[in-house]
Amino acid sequence: MRRPGIAPAPEGSALRFLYGTRAGRTVLKLAASRPVSYLAGGFMDSPLSRPLIGPFIRKNGIDMGDYLPLPFACFNDFFCRPIRQALRPVPEEASVLMAPCDGLLSVYRVSDGLVLPIKQSLYSVRDLLGGSADAGIFRDGLCLVFRLCVNHYHRYAYLDEGTLFKKRFLPGELHTVRPIALAALPVFTRNCREYTLMETKHFGPVAQVEVGAMLVGKIRNHKGPGMTFRRGEEKGRFLYGGSTVVLLLEKGRVSLDEDLFENTARGLETPVRLGEALGHAP
Repeated sequence: MRRPGIAPAPEGSALRFLYGTRAGRTVLKLAASRPVSYLAGGFMDSPLSRPLIGPFIRKNGIDMGDYLPLPFACFNDFFCRPIRQALRPVPEEASVLMAPCDGLLSVYRVSDGLVLPIKQSLYSVRDLLGGSADAGIFRDGLCLVFRLCVNHYHRYAYLDEGTLFKKRFLPGELHTVRPIALAALPVFTRNCREYTLMETKHFGPVAQVEVGAMLVGKIRNHKGPGMTFRRGEEKGRFLYGGSTVVLLLEKGRVSLDEDLFENTARGLETPVRLGEALGHAP
């Protein structure tokens, strides 16, 4: 069954000001700085942020019945709330490529092994990985971009069993990952991000990049190099803010469902949930 794609929601006036005007871009330099985001993250980690939880739930229409009933000492405790496991089942068939997180998915073929188009910008895979020669592994492969909005479940998982070989944090700015910013700036190569290179049992080498965003205090991954993981195991989580997970897959390792490419070509994003089947190993 074909999955429907959705158009990005209209941008708010604040983002149009920040990214669409000269005065806004001046303010943006401060708003996208790491110190400002760290201050915001510190507040979200404090008990002073608890009064924000109720209004946030109502504004974003979040069904708290989907989540474990835990006490929240601060807003970030709520933001990273664990979901009921039965609502995010892991596919039984080992050859299924599963979504590692909830989000709005766009998919791209890596052209010439170096450049992948995201919105109106061009991104070098090498730049995305901080200049690493690992980019050559994914020449002519696939790139999957999962954009997480504030109402999404903000934990992410391993897509297969395997071994983690490399983890690298790349400092940078913290722009929003909304389409208005993606159209104006090479956000995914300017924002702070962390990438993991792993060898998976069914899909070969995979790079997973977690990209921070405006007012995201932390990207929190649990394991380091040399450690093994299993499919569906929690890899990490984002604290407050909308964020992005990028997957890079080697050429020929996965056959993705065609409706994902069709939606992306039409400028639409495909809503997916952690554990959802996206394609298969050949």
